[in-house]
Amino acid sequence: MAHPPQPWKGRATHFPATEIIRRARRGSQPHLDGFRLPQLRYGYPRQVVIVSIGDLVLDVRIVPEGPLEPDDDSPASIAIGGGGQAANFCAWTAASGEPVRLVTRIGEDETGRRLVSDLEARGVEVRAVWAAEPTGIIAVVVGPDGRRSMATQRGASVGLSPDDLEEAWFRDAALLHVPAYSLFVEPIASATRAAIRIVREAGGMVAVDLSSAAGLRAFGPAHMAYVLARMKPELLFATEAEAATLAVPLESLAQVPVLKLGAAGSMVYGRKLAAPEVKMVDPTGAGDAFAATFCIAWLHGATPVEAAERAVQAASQSVTLAGARPI
Repeated sequence: MAHPPQPWKGRATHFPATEIIRRARRGSQPHLDGFRLPQLRYGYPRQVVIVSIGDLVLDVRIVPEGPLEPDDDSPASIAIGGGGQAANFCAWTAASGEPVRLVTRIGEDETGRRLVSDLEARGVEVRAVWAAEPTGIIAVVVGPDGRRSMATQRGASVGLSPDDLEEAWFRDAALLHVPAYSLFVEPIASATRAAIRIVREAGGMVAVDLSSAAGLRAFGPAHMAYVLARMKPELLFATEAEAATLAVPLESLAQVPVLKLGAAGSMVYGRKLAAPEVKMVDPTGAGDAFAATFCIAWLHGATPVEAAERAVQAASQSVTLAGARPI
C-alpha cells in the first residue's frame, strides 16, 4: 500500500505562476528558482493523488548478443515484464511512496491478471476494465548502443471508452498524467478527454507526455498541437525528436514545457540540467521515471528547475536497471 507523501526538504513559499508564464511567453526570462506551484483550488497541503490513464501491457525485452542474422538464429537475452507508459509512470510514482492510480483496460486473460497483480503489489491502485480482447504486448529490441526498437500490439487498452469510466476514479486527482498514446486513437482518446474534464472540474491539473515521434507523425503534428492548445496542460514532456515532430514551440502549449534529452539530461525554459555519467543497461522506462519524479517534486512545491534536477537523477539511475520499472 502506498504511503502518504512526505514534504520535500526545504520547500519554500509558493508564488503564483501566471505572471511568470506571461513574461516568459513574451520573451523575458522568468526567475525560475522562484517559480513554484500555486495553491490548488481545494487548498494546500493535501494528500496528493496522481492518476494516469492508458496502457498496461506485457513487455518482451530482447537484447541480442550481436547482429541479428536474417533467416537464422541469433543468441540474445530475453526477459518479460510489465510495460505500458501509463503503467510504468505509476510504478515509478508508487516507488516514491506517492498515492497513485492507474485507469486502464486490459484483457481478461492470465497475462492481464498477472500484470494487474504485479502493479498492485507495487502499491498502485489499479482501476481495470476487463475486456474480451487480449492483453497488449510490446517487443523491445535493445541495440548495442542502448537504443531501442519497439513493435507494439496495444490490444485491449485502446478500447477504453467514456462509458467505462467512473467519476470517482478522477475526482480526487491532484494531477492527471496523460500519455499521448491515450490521445492517438479512439475510443481511448474520448475516454481520456472525459477524464480530463472530470479532473479540471475538481480543480486538478494535467500533465501530457508526447510519447512517440512516430505516433505524432501518424496522428498529425498540427492536429496534436490543436488538441494541446485546447487542453492547456500545466506540464508537457517531450523528447527532442517529439518536439521537432510537433514543430510548435512547447512553451506556447503548456505552462511548464520540459524537454527530455536522454543521456544529456533535460532542459526547462532554456536552462539545461546535465545528467550524471552512468553505465547504461537498459533505457526502457527512463522517460517514465523522469516524468513521475518531476510531477511528484512539482506537486510538492519544487520549481521546474528543482523538479528537473531530481527527475534527471531518477532517470539516470533507472537506466542502470534492466526493464521498465523499479526493482
